Amino acid sequence: MTAIGFSKSPPGTRLIDTGLALLVALVLLGSAQPLQAAGDQGFLYGKITTDRGSTYEGRLRWGNQEAFWGDFFNGTKRDRQLPDDVPDRVRHKDGIKIFGITLRMGSGHDMSRVFKVHFGDIKQIRVRGNDSAVLTMKDDSTYRVGGGSDDLGGTIQVWDTSLGEVEVDWDRIDTIDFLPAPRDLDTSDDRLFGTVETRVGEFRGYIQWDQDECVTSDKLDGDTEEANLSIAMGKIRSIERHSRSSSAVTLEDGRELILDDSNDVDSDNRGIFVDDSRYGRVLISWDAFRRIEFSDPKDSGPSYADFKAGKPLRGKVTDESGKTYSGRIVFDLDESQTWEFFDGNARDIEYIIPMGMLASISPRSHDSSRVVLANGEKLELEDTADTGHGNDGILIIEDGGNEIYVEWDEVRIVEFDR
Repeated sequence: MTAIGFSKSPPGTRLIDTGLALLVALVLLGSAQPLQAAGDQGFLYGKITTDRGSTYEGRLRWGNQEAFWGDFFNGTKRDRQLPDDVPDRVRHKDGIKIFGITLRMGSGHDMSRVFKVHFGDIKQIRVRGNDSAVLTMKDDSTYRVGGGSDDLGGTIQVWDTSLGEVEVDWDRIDTIDFLPAPRDLDTSDDRLFGTVETRVGEFRGYIQWDQDECVTSDKLDGDTEEANLSIAMGKIRSIERHSRSSSAVTLEDGRELILDDSNDVDSDNRGIFVDDSRYGRVLISWDAFRRIEFSDPKDSGPSYADFKAGKPLRGKVTDESGKTYSGRIVFDLDESQTWEFFDGNARDIEYIIPMGMLASISPRSHDSSRVVLANGEKLELEDTADTGHGNDGILIIEDGGNEIYVEWDEVRIVEFDR
């Protein structure tokens, strides 16, 4: 219930103030449910159609993991999905062929690449087997993806509007159509939100603990000397690294526990995702982690409508000779859309930055690059194909249709249009 306070007023204003307060109360009470429900629109929502034609519609969750539009759907690109207007000569099984010359991939690379996208950027998933699917994006482009992730296969939970909670096996699904969550969506969970302290500073945003727990009903597992515990995340105030093999957990009621013997609380932890608005998303390793303080979120995060259809990357590339080329950009002969990601590491923290947030990238050494974000922040990132020697170079498609390929070792700077 919304509480409305009254205070003493100057003479002659009490009736006006009282009437205004009553009017505000009526507005708040009349809109309380929609306002509260609007905060749940960050949850995944859609319609599953099975191979027998049955349909289930409601809130979705991928196994016990992804539950929100800002979470990642992961897989492997079956084909290197270059733009449609890239000529066949850049699609070659043993390498990239341009101007009659086959450019071999760096060590360990082939024409398949990791596929990663926000659920909010997907329009439809059409299942094509136990570990494969065709994804249609909001811009109607399609991608054929395969295994390499438990996002393909397994079980999807649906909170069907009439049946309640239903579990649907991947191999029984024909299509998954994503839809905006209704404003009256009723959930019993809150999304985890907090501030993570690391050895290089703080990160604040929505949380996926151990790349898994993301809502208040999810459980943190661990042992004390007396008992095996499974604690609802919503009852936890803070978690602090106690050692490589244990954590100090403080509950909302002030109780303190030392927990061990679980990947939730020791060095087997897969990392903490934080949706920090400065960078997109970061993955904080156990080595970098120091402490997390949970706090109440204002809502459940971006809605489906907040994820706009992607656009082709555009900008200019300057090579080491000073020559500049402008047009559409295919970075690393892989990323060509604003919804794709640039990955890089710095001091045991992985930065997963949407390409649309980048202002420029400058190679700095054999394995590192300087990244400037649209917000002006600068990062020195390393140790990924995007940042260094594994980068397959850049294709620029000029407005006249001419294609220019620049090897990564020859790139001075890549500047993206805003």
